[in-house]
Amino acid sequence: MKLVSWNVNGLRACVRKGFLDYFHEVDADIFCLQEIKLQKGQLELDLPGYHQYWNYAQRKGYSGTAVFSKKQPLSVRYGVGDDDTEDEGRILTLEFDSFYLVNVYTPNSKRDLTRLDYRLEWEDKLYSYLQRLDAEKPVVYCGDLNVAHKEIDLKNDKTNHGNSGFTMEERGKMSRLLGSGFTDSLRYFYPDTDGLYSWWSYMKTIRERNVGWRIDYFIVSKRLTDYLVDAQVHQEILGSDHCPVMLKMNEPIEEQIANLS
Repeated sequence: MKLVSWNVNGLRACVRKGFLDYFHEVDADIFCLQEIKLQKGQLELDLPGYHQYWNYAQRKGYSGTAVFSKKQPLSVRYGVGDDDTEDEGRILTLEFDSFYLVNVYTPNSKRDLTRLDYRLEWEDKLYSYLQRLDAEKPVVYCGDLNVAHKEIDLKNDKTNHGNSGFTMEERGKMSRLLGSGFTDSLRYFYPDTDGLYSWWSYMKTIRERNVGWRIDYFIVSKRLTDYLVDAQVHQEILGSDHCPVMLKMNEPIEEQIANLS
């Protein structure tokens, strides 16, 4: 099965820039979006064969997530844990037979780090939530996580130490998650490959020169690693300041589920 995640930085604008061409060409089983920046009724997508799930932010033109899935999930959650609402529309969880899919748009700490404390609280809540889900069945966690985990994950690491998205605190939260039974799928396949960036500034020639950051991820429960086939970064796809990332995996069959719990 193919899973795609893309921060579209405004879905209406991305649709005008060829979103649907890529969507139909890639033919993903599950397609996750972040930063859709719209409210209910502002955009209708005709996607035959897909079930659509949307989590809109209360604030207009801001944040929001969506998931389009060929297979109907067993359940859908909006928010974290028992809280089934979330003002900024940053998380969608779909439960399938053999795994949970958690699509997230992580809050940015802001350039002056004024939202860093909020971001770290968010990370702690999400960490606890992922641990609870993982205790039930394996998890596929994806989205714009707004952090470059290691120096290899951004072009100019030396000049960005301590900046939003590359603070020790944010990177530490990612290290904690990966140390608790989760795997960064791209680094599972390509541990030492640099240049695999998924976000670039809109400044002139930045993207052409690949001066970017890798802040979009597919992270999976470690017991899913035997089912992973490949992880990809589709840098050639335009339409946003982010590019899509893909995970290819074999879905565990029914009789294997007990062994993964």
